[in-house]
Amino acid sequence: MKSHRLWSSSAHQMLRGTAVIALALTAIPASADLSDSDRQAGLAQLERTRHDVIEATKGLSDAQLKFKAGPDRWSIGEVLEHIALSEGFFLETITKKIMQAPAGKPDRDIKAGDKLVLAAIVDRSHKAQAPGPLTPTGRWSPRESTDQFLKARARTAEFLRSTEGLRDHVVDSPIGQPLDAYQWVLFSSAHSERHTRQILEVKADPNFPAK
Repeated sequence: MKSHRLWSSSAHQMLRGTAVIALALTAIPASADLSDSDRQAGLAQLERTRHDVIEATKGLSDAQLKFKAGPDRWSIGEVLEHIALSEGFFLETITKKIMQAPAGKPDRDIKAGDKLVLAAIVDRSHKAQAPGPLTPTGRWSPRESTDQFLKARARTAEFLRSTEGLRDHVVDSPIGQPLDAYQWVLFSSAHSERHTRQILEVKADPNFPAK
């Protein structure tokens, strides 16, 4: 009986300890998993903006690709190079840095963050200076830039399609708040949309070559 009482006391202590641990774990905010609908929405964004880049630049002549609306403005060929460079840069940053970054605040409004990225990045009323590594230098022809962009965009889509934990890490961003990896994918997509709009502005210039 004595040994039974000793075992019973130890068992009750273990059960109490387990209960305390369980309560402690429930008090820790769980990370916000990426929903299937958000994943599909992100993939749709990537596909739509990929399509728009191709449509905006399809069938342009060499003269049209090289035309500049001003001495300090980019040609469509240069914009294409920038889009391609940026797409690869964003994906490398996401996979090598953001996915290794600390977690964000548990109470951050992820839906508001998603919407902010998609709205802020495409807004061309706010100008931005491209960093040196993403500045076009003529390293690729327009066709090569397009190929580079399509390959990088395919890798971005596959990353979004197959990767878990995209809400679990955040880093600071140029739009004034930390963004998680999924939001940086949206950033990359919105960035190509921003510059597609720039291409359309070049094509709308009254001096744009007819062919």
